[in-house]
Amino acid sequence: MTDSKYFTTTKKGEIFELKAELNSDKKEKKKEAVKKVIASMTVGKDVSALFPDVVNCMQTDNLELKKLVYLYLMNYAKSQPDMAIMAVNTFVKDCEDPNPLIRALAVRTMGCIRVDKITEYLCEPLRKCLKDEDPYVRKTAAVCVAKLHDINAQLVEDQGFLDTLKDLISDSNPMVVANAVAALSEIAESHPNSNLLDLNPQTINKLLTALNECTEWGQIFILDCLANYMPRDDRESQSICERVTPRLSHANSAVVLSAVKVLMKFMEMLPKDLDYYGTLLKKLAPPLVTLLSAEPELQYVALRNINLIVQKRPEILKHEMKVFFVKYNDPIYVKLEKLDIMIRLASQANIAQVLAELKEYATEVDVDFVRKAVRAIGRCAIKVEQSAERCVSTLLDLIQTKVNYVVQEAIVVIKDIFRKYPNKYESVIATLCENLDSLDEPEARAAMIWIVGEYAERIDNADELLESFLEGFHDESTQVQLQLLTAIVKLFLKKPTETQELVQQVLSLATQDSDNPDLRDRGYIYWRLLSTDPVAAKEVVLAEKPLISEETDLIEPTLLEELICHIGTLASVYHKPPSAFVEGSRGVQHKRIPARAGSGESAESSDVGQSGPSEAPPAVIPSQGDLLGDLLNLDLAPPTATVPSVQPSMQMGAMDLLGGGLDSLMGDDSDTLGGDIGGSPSMGAGLGAAPAAMPASLGAAPAVGGGLGDLFDLGGGVGMPTGSYVAPKTVWLLAMKGKGLEISGTFARRGGIIQMDLTLTNKAMSVMTDFAIQFNRNSFGLAPAGPLQVLTPLSPNQTIDVSLPLSTSGPVMKMEPLNNLQVAVKNNIDVFYFSCQYPLSLLFVEDGKMDRQVFLATWKDIPNENEAHFQIKDIHLNSDVASNKLQGSNIFTIAKRTVEGQDMLYQSVKLTNGIWVLAEMRIQTGNPNYTLSIRCRAPEVCQFVYLCYELVLKN
Repeated sequence: MTDSKYFTTTKKGEIFELKAELNSDKKEKKKEAVKKVIASMTVGKDVSALFPDVVNCMQTDNLELKKLVYLYLMNYAKSQPDMAIMAVNTFVKDCEDPNPLIRALAVRTMGCIRVDKITEYLCEPLRKCLKDEDPYVRKTAAVCVAKLHDINAQLVEDQGFLDTLKDLISDSNPMVVANAVAALSEIAESHPNSNLLDLNPQTINKLLTALNECTEWGQIFILDCLANYMPRDDRESQSICERVTPRLSHANSAVVLSAVKVLMKFMEMLPKDLDYYGTLLKKLAPPLVTLLSAEPELQYVALRNINLIVQKRPEILKHEMKVFFVKYNDPIYVKLEKLDIMIRLASQANIAQVLAELKEYATEVDVDFVRKAVRAIGRCAIKVEQSAERCVSTLLDLIQTKVNYVVQEAIVVIKDIFRKYPNKYESVIATLCENLDSLDEPEARAAMIWIVGEYAERIDNADELLESFLEGFHDESTQVQLQLLTAIVKLFLKKPTETQELVQQVLSLATQDSDNPDLRDRGYIYWRLLSTDPVAAKEVVLAEKPLISEETDLIEPTLLEELICHIGTLASVYHKPPSAFVEGSRGVQHKRIPARAGSGESAESSDVGQSGPSEAPPAVIPSQGDLLGDLLNLDLAPPTATVPSVQPSMQMGAMDLLGGGLDSLMGDDSDTLGGDIGGSPSMGAGLGAAPAAMPASLGAAPAVGGGLGDLFDLGGGVGMPTGSYVAPKTVWLLAMKGKGLEISGTFARRGGIIQMDLTLTNKAMSVMTDFAIQFNRNSFGLAPAGPLQVLTPLSPNQTIDVSLPLSTSGPVMKMEPLNNLQVAVKNNIDVFYFSCQYPLSLLFVEDGKMDRQVFLATWKDIPNENEAHFQIKDIHLNSDVASNKLQGSNIFTIAKRTVEGQDMLYQSVKLTNGIWVLAEMRIQTGNPNYTLSIRCRAPEVCQFVYLCYELVLKN
């Protein structure tokens, strides 16, 4: 008879009977009684009253009985801590038993009894077991250290168990090594800064040796540990990859994914022209394909991981498209995931195959799947230009089916195709307009309205079509209302005479009858634009749209990097970093892929669809000429007393110095926008002024540095700026070189004006008069904005302080170093020359706070090779104080993110010549060293911006 009989009894007064049986002299009766106790415990009965009687049964040689008693002990020790101490002696005795199974059983149970009173008694037995001659006991003891550390970390450290664990990594038995690695990894996760797993080439070699011989779960522990190692160079990286590659053919999918994780990470360090790199890419495809022949749940996990791998390295699976074709009996979650990967792998070579497949899917019965398939056809058109025409005709065929949800999805994607390929496929608009009445989903209605508004000049009855939507304006969703408002304003700007009533109607509905703040604000902005400056309205509303990017749903590169380091874990299934779903400090370590060897590119080397502002090529800074000659030819007559007013055109001339500043894209057109306010009479007429309900501030131009970015404090609790840092004065011209004139000085930026603060000291015997100053051409066009104001003669031994305002509209020439300034000072005795260096923060302007979205787009737009990395050491400030100090010098924090105790500040700086500098600063709590990454279209600026950071933060 099986043990199930123990679960069928329902007798009353059982406890008393069990007590008697447990104290029986007969071994068999005792064992039966313990089994009955465990059965009662399992079904939820409280048998804690039998604790002393069960503990007495520990004194036995029978392994089965011992296991049952230990099981009982683990369950009730927490509720009966005083009684549990009775068992300590038996543990100590069992840890010295000749049978290794009993020794291991004792140490395993000790680790599971989470009672503080007992833990200190367990240290000695544990120490002996860690050095036991039997590997089974040692591997069990290794895991016990991790459990004990969870109960009392300090005790484990004091007893030196961590050092013993580190020694076990060199153990001769692979399973002991694997368990030691697992225990150390577990402990390291709860103490991220402890550096317990001090991995070095010797340790790695031992782990790789153990990898071939231990069990599958042991292999996973070792592979996960290897993934945290940072190889010294590409040779070591290749060597590790070669020894890990055989794991790809393992039967356990978890081992395969852990091996893929290690290889994906270490491939980053291999040069792409290496033969082995190509071989490795080929070897990675078959194991991933094999994972897709498993059951659906495993397939889904594999597909989520493949989705990440394909975003990082599409070349691995580019020839395996057929594997991702959907099978009729796939569950919906597998179908949708396969569809996603098909689009990512779509290319000119396989697009015909993919389109035929997608067209087939669009006739399926599963509505969600059909929608995604139709959307996929549109995404293919945007991704592979050569296929766009075929995609559009496929979409038109699908529209002809008149299946409601197919038609609606098709219209949504055709809108995107129009955005990607303007003036190419507009001939299909007539077909789309025929289906206007069948649209009932907000996204499809909004897409159709956008098409009508954007191409109003090609649609004869555009006003009637839009008017039909206007009838139920208040019943529409916000998305449709906003689109309708914009479309009617576009129509009015294109056909002003015919649609004046229509635009007035929609503006009135949006501003006076609506309670949606977004809609109201947009309505007021259009009203003000149209009533005050129709020309500007046309420039704004009918501006050329930027082309949409190929892949809009790619994971952001730094997040993708982190997720690649978590392949085979929940993070890779959720596509979120562990910090997003793991509570507390455990398991939330930031991981990054190493940068490729022999190149300056950052880890973000994946091809990301570039969006945002188009990249303006940097203009070349003029090279340095014969500086001495230039200085000698300076006209050193004192400048006139009046400060010349700088014309806007002059300002613009200096703007393109280092090239590519986003503001320089505006050119001088800003004047023409406001200049011709009259516009065409038909456009301005009849609109009247903006309604009284409109806020007065809408009429005025926003203050410098304002704008939408200030509506929400993206600085994350950053206070008021503390004011710009001014360096102490240094001697620029020694008295012996200046014939008795000593000049010391510094630079400052006050209220947006650059100033050169000078101290002139006369150490000669004669009076000095007639002072004048001039600068040589320099990198940023710095020049005196007025005369040097030394109003009285400088007598012997007299000192005078002078502040000289500077402008940035002078002649430009690249200097070496970039911030070098060569100065000539003249007085009644002679002309004196000296050079000094100004901090670049002098040129950081007050309106350098970039919009969050523009920041993201610009960061992606700047090439990876333009990114420079620096370390700022010995800074003991928290992120808010640091951000506050930097803001005083016009380094603005756009956003702040906190991940596992590490603050990441995203910052922008704008120079006087229009160059934007973007930065990411990482601040780890308790670590005095900050990591700074800087991106700029003029990379030569990065080093000097870093020096400004250091100067401001350290003073």
